[in-house]
Amino acid sequence: MIDGMSERKIALVTGANKGIGYEIAAGLGTLGWRIGVGARDAHRRDTAVEKLRAAGTDVFGVPLDVTDDESVAAAAELIAGHAGGLDVLVNNAAITGGMPQTATTLEPATVRAVVETNVIGVIRVTNAMLPMLRTSASPRIVNMSSSVGSLTLQTTPGIDMGAVPAAYLASKTFLNALTVQYVKELGDTNILINCGCPGFTATDLNGFQGVRTPQQGAAIAIHLATLPDDGPTGGFFDDAGTVPW
Repeated sequence: MIDGMSERKIALVTGANKGIGYEIAAGLGTLGWRIGVGARDAHRRDTAVEKLRAAGTDVFGVPLDVTDDESVAAAAELIAGHAGGLDVLVNNAAITGGMPQTATTLEPATVRAVVETNVIGVIRVTNAMLPMLRTSASPRIVNMSSSVGSLTLQTTPGIDMGAVPAAYLASKTFLNALTVQYVKELGDTNILINCGCPGFTATDLNGFQGVRTPQQGAAIAIHLATLPDDGPTGGFFDDAGTVPW
């Protein structure tokens, strides 16, 4: 650790070049944290870093394609070398797979692509960053999920989740289940791991049809990233509280 970095929290946000991810990075940055802006598109990543720096945020770009083993490994090396460690990981990067998307019309290739990013990508990144998180005094993992992945809400009469892409919906249910397994395995550590739902947020992921701003959507991730040491783990939350599994 150099330049007092041991006293400054370091966070990595995947998919941080735009939308909710960008606002998560911006929000954590206002706390005086050092933020790794993870994104696979170099131009968008550089643009986001420049904009955040102009606003006074301490950020650095992290070339990161969550679907690529070598890219994820290189990102972990970059963070270790550049920041000296990691305190918080926000797994935000995700794709929908396009619309319309119903169970009876799904192409297997679409499901593979969505799961590769939304679930396997989380596994890649989390496992690569775990050695650094284990050495943090107050490590946190935030998996950005969605209430559309709630089996309880999906099967409750009278609740209409709207025209949600089937593969995307299933990938978030998968992510929720995976999060529970991480919590169970890492239960004897000080790592707090939770899922967060940003709500129906207007981003390019949904063609900007949401009713919430990206800043509003980022609030739950910022909350879960800054939980106290006695905070919850293994939960699924939105701004209103607990989301049913």
